Amino acid sequence: MAADLVHRQVNLILATTTTAALAAKAATTTIPIVFEMGSDPVRLGLVASLSRPGGNVTGITQLNIVVAPKRLELLHELVPTATMVVLLIDPTDPVAEPIIRDLQTAARTLGLQLHILNASTEADFDPVFTKIVQLRAGGLVLGAGAFFTARAEQLAALALRYAVPAVYEGRTFVMAGGLASYGSSLIDSYRLAGLYAGRVLKGEKPTDLPVQQSTKLEMFLNLKTTKSLCISVPLPLSGRADEVIE
Repeated sequence: MAADLVHRQVNLILATTTTAALAAKAATTTIPIVFEMGSDPVRLGLVASLSRPGGNVTGITQLNIVVAPKRLELLHELVPTATMVVLLIDPTDPVAEPIIRDLQTAARTLGLQLHILNASTEADFDPVFTKIVQLRAGGLVLGAGAFFTARAEQLAALALRYAVPAVYEGRTFVMAGGLASYGSSLIDSYRLAGLYAGRVLKGEKPTDLPVQQSTKLEMFLNLKTTKSLCISVPLPLSGRADEVIE
């Protein structure tokens, strides 16, 4: 797809996932690229530095990878009796490694045992949830990434079907029946990416536009799901939520 865009000689490539940004970067050194993603663009080699991107790439980073341990903390607040929880990761996603590392550290701090399961196709989902039940895990944290985000409603439905308390990064998951979410505001980060795209289309060069970070975070909670899972939500926790789905 990236090669096709280059062949069409488009004026700009707007890449809204880590995988898309890497594909675009590999496909062209001349067409401007604006990315929106949660990964570290310097570590991935997309830009030379945040303040001086260099080359033809710049963009917006959000905090969904950085705050992944906060999702584990949120699950711990909602299910304080849980001693073992599962982290579901797409091993093919570039963000998998830092999420695993950070959540392992967070789990040790919270005194939790963290069991890691993998899913990179939809066919993996049912076996994963069956395994979660077999492990008698107290809850599930879903890793960030485009594969899971695109299937948030399906994952929320499975969490409901298997009665698994689950926390993810976005509101779509909670609206579909998932227990809770905590992560960056996609509206905010996409707005910033759109502004950068507009500036590039008006003649500014990516190398002159420092990488920006979207810092707005949101928490959503589904009270109907808490009741079905017999979870008692502490009042301070529900008060912190940006939106409570009833």
